[in-house]
Amino acid sequence: MATLTRQISGWRVQIRKKGVYKSGTFRTKAEAQAWANKIESEINAGLYSDIPNITFADLIDKYIKEITLHKRGKREETLRLTRLAAMDIGRIKLADLTEDDFRQWRDERLAKVKPASVLREWNTISNLMNVAVEEWKYLKVNHLKAVKKPKTPEERTRRYTDDEIERLTYVSGYDFNHLPLTVQSRVGAAMLFAIETAMRAGEICNATWRDYNPEKRILNIPITKNGYARTVPLSFAALKIINHLALVRTDKDDRIFQINSASLDTTFRKLKERAGLADADLHFHDTRREALSRLSKKVEVMTLAKISGHRDIKILLNTYYVPDMSEVADLLG
Repeated sequence: MATLTRQISGWRVQIRKKGVYKSGTFRTKAEAQAWANKIESEINAGLYSDIPNITFADLIDKYIKEITLHKRGKREETLRLTRLAAMDIGRIKLADLTEDDFRQWRDERLAKVKPASVLREWNTISNLMNVAVEEWKYLKVNHLKAVKKPKTPEERTRRYTDDEIERLTYVSGYDFNHLPLTVQSRVGAAMLFAIETAMRAGEICNATWRDYNPEKRILNIPITKNGYARTVPLSFAALKIINHLALVRTDKDDRIFQINSASLDTTFRKLKERAGLADADLHFHDTRREALSRLSKKVEVMTLAKISGHRDIKILLNTYYVPDMSEVADLLG
C-alpha cells in the first residue's frame, strides 16, 4: 500500500512492495494516487523495472565521466572502455543485459588479444558493474560474476641478458662521452636507470629534479601505481646517469629524462628493431624484474619490497624476483 504525505510543495508518495522502493512528489493528491496505482499494478503483474532505459554504452559513458576521469590511469582506462562501448554489447539496453552478453564479449576479445589483456579489461568492467549495482542502483546484479574468467597466464620470468643491454644501449646512442640530446639516447639512459633502480617506466618519465636529493642519494616518487609514495635509493651508476642528464637540463622542463611514457614505449620498440631484437620477447618493464633480481643479492627481501613498493611480498617473489639458480648453487658451495 502506498503512503501519501502532504507537503508544502504538494504530495509525496512512497511505495514499498515486493522488494521495490519508489518515491515521488506530485502537485495534487489525485496525481500522486494515480501514479502510485500505476506503479503498484506493474509490480503486482511483474512488469515493473526501475532499470534506466539506456544502453550499456550510455552506462560506460557515465562511468568514464564520473569515475574514470578522476583516476591517474584515466587515459588507458578510457581507451579500454571506449573500445568496449563500440562493441555489440554496447548497444544492448541495460534491462536486456545478461551474462551471455559478457560471455560473447569475453570470447570475442580472446580471439583477438592475449588472456592477460582480457583480464585487465575484465577488472575495469567488474568495477563498472559493481558501481552500477551498488552505488547507482542501475542494475540488480553484476552479470559478469556469473561468467568464467580466462585462465590466468603464467607469470613472466624474462630477464635482460648482458648482450641485449649492450645492443640496446649502443643503438640508442647513449654514452657518457656525448650529451643525451635526443629522445632515443634518453630512452637508452632510462633503460639503464631502470635496471639500477627497479623504477617503472611511468615513474622514471615523471621524475623531476625537485624529487632528487643528491646529498642523500635518493629519489622521491610522490605518485606510484599503487597510490603510495616511496623513496628509491640510488646506486653510484644511477647517480652517474642523473648527473649526465643534468648537463642537458632546461628551465622549460623539470623532468629529469624529458620524455613521456608514450614516447618511451614507441622509441623502445624502434630500438629493439635496430638492435635486431624485434622478435625477442622483451618489454621495457622487464627491466624491473632484472633490477630486483640483481638487488636481491645486495639486500634482504623486506628492504627489497621497500625499494620496489610492493605491499604484497608474494607478488614480489613470484613475479619479479627471478634468481639465477646456477649462481645460487655457487653460494651453497
